[in-house]
Amino acid sequence: MQFTEQHTQLRETVTRFCQKELNPHVAEWEAAEQFPSHRVFKQLGDLGLLGIKYDPAYGGLGLDFSYSMVMAEALGEINCGGVPMAIGVQTDMCTPALARFGSEELKREWLAPSIAGDVVGCIGVSEPGAGSDVAAITTRARADGDEWVIDGAKMWITNGLQADWCCLLVNTGDGPAHKNKSLIVVPMDRPGITKQKIHKIGMHSSDTAQLFFDGVRVPRRHTIGAEGQGFMFQMMQFQEERLWGAAAALRTLDRLIDQTIAYARERQVFGRSVLANQVVHFRLAELRTEVEALRALTWCAVERYVGGEDVTRLASMAKLKAGRLTREVADACLQYWGGMGFTRDNPISQAYRDGRLSSIGAGADEIMLTIICKHEGTLPGRLPA
Repeated sequence: MQFTEQHTQLRETVTRFCQKELNPHVAEWEAAEQFPSHRVFKQLGDLGLLGIKYDPAYGGLGLDFSYSMVMAEALGEINCGGVPMAIGVQTDMCTPALARFGSEELKREWLAPSIAGDVVGCIGVSEPGAGSDVAAITTRARADGDEWVIDGAKMWITNGLQADWCCLLVNTGDGPAHKNKSLIVVPMDRPGITKQKIHKIGMHSSDTAQLFFDGVRVPRRHTIGAEGQGFMFQMMQFQEERLWGAAAALRTLDRLIDQTIAYARERQVFGRSVLANQVVHFRLAELRTEVEALRALTWCAVERYVGGEDVTRLASMAKLKAGRLTREVADACLQYWGGMGFTRDNPISQAYRDGRLSSIGAGADEIMLTIICKHEGTLPGRLPA
């Protein structure tokens, strides 16, 4: 991937914003188990950072997908996982299908204010009984004149407590599971919507909700694209989401290794620094090499995606590797911090808690492996898309 001066300037802008506007508040937001998403998103919108890859007609910058991934990587400067994830939901998870397939009216009504930071979005796919198996969702929208009437529940919804709208995947027909679903823009102030906070072992600053829909009415014009195409649209969104996750891990992993090197150099045990032990500095060298390998894979996939290629295989590999390496780096580095690594406010323990989600969300490791096997031709039968 060849980076331009514009890529560099964008990276520097995002890094400065994270350091000056976000990191001073992370401890407070972690304790509160929520950050002020409307305020933060408005700041990001004012900087033009919520619509980097979107059409300037709706307030975007009109740049290609690689610039969004530069931002994703730079968000790793934030001293927690919850805030970057919430931002990523707004920029690369709930809005891609709307931007690509939504009507002009829908884009004016919901995409433009999302890019401006005037509204917060969320993506409603997972359910209590349907996580990685997207085809198994049961939330349904039935047609009643020119309205949809929605019943069901969604689980593990990032931004769900504060969101103004939801890109909701629902069943709108009785046909095959991959052809009976639609994506619908649902305003979150509609009667019949209730929210319940979910408490997690990590990602504390990102509010996470279970959403309940009981006879919720929205106009049928809120359907994104054609009815019955929702599963396909969501699979397309997943590719950008998975690449976002891989890119977002890179700076975080580098930061953990940097912090561990600094601590291990100063920490004295048996008359010498922890870093002086070959088992320690060799292991950190191995981890850094793995991060660079992930960086090469991720940016290779991004470059090909920008070039118009189907990168399902590479995106799945990058997402798989990012999740596993996040766990590996946090665990290994925590060991070298000793007892300090087991304290709650330690940056390594923070990453240890937050990073565990990366092998579950947006498709578990096992789903990524299945997709890779499908593309390698090593498994028979119907497999996840």
